[in-house]
Amino acid sequence: MNEFVAVIILIIVFIIFNNLNTKIRKLEKEIADLKTHKTPAQPEELHKKTLPEETTIPQQAQTQQIHHEETKNNEEFPASASKDRLTPVFDFLKQNALTIIGIFTLVLGMGYFVKYAIDKNWIGEAARAAIGFSTGAGIIITGHFLRKNYKAFSSIITGGGIAVLYFTATIAFREYHLFTQNTAFAITALITAASILLSYYYKSEVLIIFSLIGGFTAPLMISTGHNNYLFLFIYITLLNTGMLAASFLQHWKSVGWTAYIFTTGYLFFWTNESPELLSITFYLISYVIFYIFALHEYFRKSILSTSDIVILALANFSSILGLTHIFDALKYEPSIIFPLIFAAANSILLFREYGRKNFGNAYSVFAGLVTSLITIAVAIQFKTHLITSIWAIQTTLLLFIWKKTGHKIFKIFFYILFPLLMVTQIITWTEYFGTKGFNILFNPPFITSSFTIASIMVNLYLLRNTVKEPQEKNSNFFEDLITVISYGTIYITFLLEITYHISEMHWSAITSVGLVFSVYYIFILLLFRKPLGIRSDIQNMLIYLLLLLAVLTISASTPPVVTAILSKKLYSGFYLLHLLQWIPFIFVYSRIIPFSEFHKRRISYWILSSALIILVSCELHHTYILMVSNDIPQSYKAGQHFNILYLPIIWTILASIFIYAGLKKSIPEYSKIGFVLIGLMVLKLYGYDVWQMDNISRISAFIALGIILLVSSFAFQRLKNIIRNMVDKKDTNEEPKD
Repeated sequence: MNEFVAVIILIIVFIIFNNLNTKIRKLEKEIADLKTHKTPAQPEELHKKTLPEETTIPQQAQTQQIHHEETKNNEEFPASASKDRLTPVFDFLKQNALTIIGIFTLVLGMGYFVKYAIDKNWIGEAARAAIGFSTGAGIIITGHFLRKNYKAFSSIITGGGIAVLYFTATIAFREYHLFTQNTAFAITALITAASILLSYYYKSEVLIIFSLIGGFTAPLMISTGHNNYLFLFIYITLLNTGMLAASFLQHWKSVGWTAYIFTTGYLFFWTNESPELLSITFYLISYVIFYIFALHEYFRKSILSTSDIVILALANFSSILGLTHIFDALKYEPSIIFPLIFAAANSILLFREYGRKNFGNAYSVFAGLVTSLITIAVAIQFKTHLITSIWAIQTTLLLFIWKKTGHKIFKIFFYILFPLLMVTQIITWTEYFGTKGFNILFNPPFITSSFTIASIMVNLYLLRNTVKEPQEKNSNFFEDLITVISYGTIYITFLLEITYHISEMHWSAITSVGLVFSVYYIFILLLFRKPLGIRSDIQNMLIYLLLLLAVLTISASTPPVVTAILSKKLYSGFYLLHLLQWIPFIFVYSRIIPFSEFHKRRISYWILSSALIILVSCELHHTYILMVSNDIPQSYKAGQHFNILYLPIIWTILASIFIYAGLKKSIPEYSKIGFVLIGLMVLKLYGYDVWQMDNISRISAFIALGIILLVSSFAFQRLKNIIRNMVDKKDTNEEPKD
């Protein structure tokens, strides 16, 4: 019953197709008849006849403009490089979607038909293979007859036929064992050769891509699990040679990219599976083939397109990655020979451009490649993590080429590669944990991070010195984010290196050193804020962060250090380390804040003054404890005594200084802060301290504070009178002039 329904459906489809074909033929005949009749002159021609003088000048100007653009393109990339390269792909898919789906469905249908016939035992194994080969050949012949009027359609049809041949050969070998592996390989090689010849004969780029995909996947189809890499890569080298010839004859870029992706995948698999010296030969052969492919247009027209630059860089870096891995796995030296050889090859072209005094895009690309390859050689020599170093150098190369050419595709690649670089950098940092015996600075994690830092600094320079368009808001956001991550990477690199080498010390010492380093790192950023191009709002954030870290250092990190010193776990001299934070604090307070926009908001005065009060109070508190205490129990009593007796005096002095500074500099916020601090001191004194003192301490405290307050009040009154006299004198001097 099912067979009968299938036959009826086929008959109906045949009738419908026959009717449609008849109508199409009639339409074609009518169009041909219309073309034989003469058509009236076009309006454009009439316009040219009536206005000859007006059109002559624009034509000359257009000719000069075209000549100017051609001359300019000898130095720059073709104008088409800036267009959207995905548009032709989408157009092709939209126009041929039904054809692609149709041929795919037909292949599946034939496969299900063969399976159905096998299940019913209608045909034997040899007959099944014969049907498959016949079907594939029939589809190819159909595409051949349709090639004149339906070029794209016939290419897809022919590609489907080639796919049927490949699958038939694979099934005949793997499932039915109709012939040996050598015979199966010979059949697939013949299919590949025939399909490539058809592609060249039809001048079809789509068909040759089908052919190459089939050719590169053929070894996988007939694989038995026993690897014969020599035979495999001889075959791949022959395929790549054919690809190179086809790309030279027809200028097909997609052919080279298809071959590069498959070849690199096979080489990396071989390198990872069983590294051996033989693979080095094929790495070098593949490098030469794709290097020639990338430079084809350069030798013909002295230009480098975007795709040429990308495949040129990928060929260099992927080859170095594989070759270096082979040398490392086999314990051979020196690994730097490969990047140096590639650098020498690129330097020949660099000197060629230099000798011709042609300092255009090609010169910049070759200069960037030579510099990057030499840098990679240095990184390999110092035993860095290769992937991290290569990606760091590639990010800089991408930005450099983008800045020289203006092609945004390189900047997009930079945005893609930079997060991957950060991931590998984090993996590099993990080597600090659980590993012992690293030398100071000269160890693999830090040297690798040094290359990343050098790359980051160059990247920041290139991003900062690039003219930005006003509409590039998203670009500015990404650049700001990359800048923050870059400075964070530098900070973490040095922090991990420092903490690794002091990891045997007491935890309080490690924390204190880390915080002091953090203060100095922010201080260095503020010190070089102008060369680094740090914006004013970022400067204010850095100042706030520095104040916060300074307060954390003195209030949270130093007390455990004091305790460790009293318990003999740290040397007493270690306490002097945290005093170093006063240098950046005083410098920022006196030399940076007055010339910044930090004080645009009034709250900044309160934050800065609060930080100063906490720093001075805690510093004197810790110093007093270390001076009078010999052990931890004694330090508790000394701390309580300091808080009750000396802290109110310190706050009174600071309050007087704030009030004096507010009057002298005409900054009312400082005066308010001083009076608030006096109020807090009085509340503390009368609410708590007085009831904890003995009689002698109570008398001493009241007398000292009273004298300080009276002297301060007298100084303020005197200053107030001086200011009033100066104002009155100025007014009397100005009266005669009126």
